[in-house]
Amino acid sequence: MFDQANPYSVSAAPVDQRAEFIRKTYFHVAGAIGMFALLLSGLLQIPAVVNLAFKMTGGMNWLIVLGAFMGVSWLANKWAHSSTSLSTQYLGLGLYVIAEAIIFLPIMAMATLYSSPAVIPQAALATLALFLALTFVAFTTKKDFSFLGGILKVGFLIALAVIVAGVIFGFNLGLVFSAVMVALAAGSILYNTSNMIHHYRTDQYVAASLGLFASIALLFWYILRIFMSRD
Repeated sequence: MFDQANPYSVSAAPVDQRAEFIRKTYFHVAGAIGMFALLLSGLLQIPAVVNLAFKMTGGMNWLIVLGAFMGVSWLANKWAHSSTSLSTQYLGLGLYVIAEAIIFLPIMAMATLYSSPAVIPQAALATLALFLALTFVAFTTKKDFSFLGGILKVGFLIALAVIVAGVIFGFNLGLVFSAVMVALAAGSILYNTSNMIHHYRTDQYVAASLGLFASIALLFWYILRIFMSRD
């Protein structure tokens, strides 16, 4: 994942370059979240899109949507890690944000139409609080959490298998699954924040922001599911 052409990782760079990289990364994360929210807000105002959102989860349709999302995510990550073109990196980040907005349509439509108006803001605040806490841990401990990579891969593969089984056999994944996914998303935030500090080059702020945004979106999805289950 990490291009070694530039010998300076963030951890080895001068203090001013480290600070600039971190500032740019979180600026891009904030921009991605803002674009994601605007896209979702606009799409949910279109009745035809809302109807399409509910059809996305019907039967095997959800597996097709998940497969398409995984393919687009792979392409977006490849572009975001491009070492030859900054415009390609931005294209990757933009593509990923659009893909996340589309896959979020069903759950956001259900939350908007069938849950309390407070559910989405509460889930967003809980996500922000947990993200800030995990970021604080990563920066203050200065620990390299790259060892989580293998654990997360296995965890996400198992989770994907459970999701596929749930769609095929029609069983509800329930609160326990959501809680486990929150834990995996939290681990992913630690992992990506650690990579940002210890392994990325100082010119890879777009790729770093994509990784963090992806983890935040996953965390928000399952926290929102937990909050929706209370209504």
